Amino acid sequence: MPQSFVLEYWNDEGWFVGRLRGIPGVFSQGETLEELEENIRDAYQLMTIDEEPAPTEAKTKELVFDT
Repeated sequence: MPQSFVLEYWNDEGWFVGRLRGIPGVFSQGETLEELEENIRDAYQLMTIDEEPAPTEAKTKELVFDT
């Protein structure tokens, strides 16, 4: 099923730089907007490859970070 995301992008010293809003870690760049779109798709696919569910016995723990 297709998913829809929002691409935030800006120009940085002649490069189109962008990220997927709400998806941490998916950033990329390109010389053109079209190239940025291709690279963002690739970055998203790399982030989601081999995602396996955690074992049923997995536990969770809250971590607090000083900001």
